[in-house]
Formats: sequence, C-alpha cells, structure tokens
Amino acid sequence: MALSIIVSTTAEQVELVSDVLWSLGVVAIEEHWDTDHDVRLQTSLGNDREVVTQVLNSLSWSATWILSEVDENVGDNWRAFARPVLVGKRLVIAPQWSSAAHIDEILRAMDNSQEALIVTIEPGSTFGMGDHPTTMASLLAIEKYLLLDDEVIDIGCGSGVLGITSLLLGARRATGIDISAASIEVSRANAESNGVADRWSVSTDGLRQIESPARIVVANILAPALIELSEQLRRLVSPTGVLIISGVLTQNYAHVAEALRPLREVDRIDLEQWSAVVFSHE
Repeated sequence: MALSIIVSTTAEQVELVSDVLWSLGVVAIEEHWDTDHDVRLQTSLGNDREVVTQVLNSLSWSATWILSEVDENVGDNWRAFARPVLVGKRLVIAPQWSSAAHIDEILRAMDNSQEALIVTIEPGSTFGMGDHPTTMASLLAIEKYLLLDDEVIDIGCGSGVLGITSLLLGARRATGIDISAASIEVSRANAESNGVADRWSVSTDGLRQIESPARIVVANILAPALIELSEQLRRLVSPTGVLIISGVLTQNYAHVAEALRPLREVDRIDLEQWSAVVFSHE
C-alpha cells in the first residue's frame, strides 16, 4: 500500500494550495470537487509517515489534511502520463521509463539535438521528478553558474536530480542531503543509472555535519526551511561561490533574502510564479 495525502480546501484556495503541494515536489495531484465550494486534493510525498507529517506540519496554510493508504497501483497511475521535459536549450529530464519515441519528440524540437544532455530520473517515493518550475529554474541556474570541477551541495536533494545533473554538467563531486531516508536509495540508484555514482554521496545528516564549503550550494526547499537553515547555508557557500535557492514565490521571498544576509542577491531566474534566486558573498 502507498501513503496518500488528502488536503481539504475551498474553490477560492485550490490554486494556492496546489502550488504549495507542487513546490514540495509532488509529481501529480488529483482534484475531487465535492461541491462547487469544497475541494479535496490527493497526492503523495513518499511512504515515510513521520517525514511527511513533519513536512506538512511545517507549512503556513489554512488547509486541513489527512493521511491514508491507497493501492500502490492506483497511486502510480500518473506514470502513464509523465513525459520528458526540455529545460533551457539542452537539458532533457526524462522519467526513467520514458519511451524512445517520447525522448525523440523532445530532441526533434531542439535547435541542436546533438548537444542534448539527457538525465533519467526514477523518483520512487522521494520528492522531485524534475518538471516543477522550482526544479527547472534551479537547473537553469546551476547550468549558468557551474564551473568545471566544482563541488556541489544539494540540500533537500530528493531524487537527486539537481546534484546528478550537476555532475553530468562537469562538477567534480556532489553531496546530497535530505531528511527522508528514501532519498538515500533512490538518489543512489539514479546516480548509478546516469553513470555518476562514484561522484555522488548522500545522507540524512544535518548540515552541521558538512565541514567543507562548496562553490555551488543549491537548496530547492520551502521558505520556512530556508530561513531555519540560513546560518548553515551561509557557512557552506565558499568565498567565491553561489547559493541557489528555490521553492520561493517570485513576489514573496524578501524575508528569505533578509535571513540570508550578508549574502546578497546577484541573479534570479523566474518560471511561472516561482523563482530560483542566486546569492553570493559581498
């Protein structure tokens, strides 16, 4: 059986609540309209009840939610509709089960398909298929700022899509951190399938356990967590490095920027209403 989240909200709030769920890295949301006013949103964030409860309790929202168990085959129906996505001009993030025809469709739409970098991801029970705007914006920022042989720290790594893509782009080593134990097995399997397992390490240790700063630190997590971890995020960015944050709304991250001071904003990549914001030292 799979663990399912059912969020009760209103017609007026359904879009906002859905955006919050998407920002957590869910791969599908089912809408159930009980009346013209009452809506239930059903999704999944993995099968670790303790971790899912901790994440949902950290959210600042008025919606109510419950956890339930559903048949795993029903919970995986979304996979039939998942498709590869083109991020920028050459990054192709593809579900591991994608058909050759679906990948070829993306390649035909590219200006120069020979430059395509294909990253295959199996999310399992972790956060992150790679097609949410926060992830896509993070990928574009990584591609823009990554230098050959950089070290990368991926905080809230989930399936490992950001760290693994960094390695395929030329990073020397990437370290993933996540509170979910499922990320260990899933991200290691994804690193193996993409040929970078020897350069990927992942753990559920706290950020204080990481001793050495990195030139690229990326944190695609929600604003409350970014603020809570701000001291460690500042510490982990090397003097010449950048911090890339996402999981923030384009018009609503000033409180996060304030918590990250004296790091200063140097760039921002917007996708839909979400942003990846780049910070560096003064």
